[in-house]
Amino acid sequence: MWSFLGRYRDFGLLVLRLGVGAMFVYHGAPKLLAGPDKWTSLGTALGHLGIHFMPMLWGLMAALSECLGGLCLALGLFFRPACLMMAVTMAVAANMHLALGDGLKTASHAIELGVVFFSLMFIGPGRFSLRKG
Repeated sequence: MWSFLGRYRDFGLLVLRLGVGAMFVYHGAPKLLAGPDKWTSLGTALGHLGIHFMPMLWGLMAALSECLGGLCLALGLFFRPACLMMAVTMAVAANMHLALGDGLKTASHAIELGVVFFSLMFIGPGRFSLRKG
């Protein structure tokens, strides 16, 4: 009964890309526009992995990953590299929550999105995309 939906796989990928991509732009843009103080704050998350140098740079990279990665995801442009960067960002976020003792309930959102981005690297952007990577 549901098999006919398989013909609309690319449309389903488009809906997923637009929805998740838009939300990442929504959450990432304020971080990107907030400037060096916010970037430094974000970059300290890598301290839980033993990386303590240049937190401002790492925070900027995380903000870019969320904002520009979300845009690339939505457009299907540089799709796989964007998914890789966002999966890494989510891994760092999940690790930070777990290291702070927030527990799996708090870290699960980042873990779930990391799995989505990691999976999308293999699936690709689908037919309705600007396709570069």
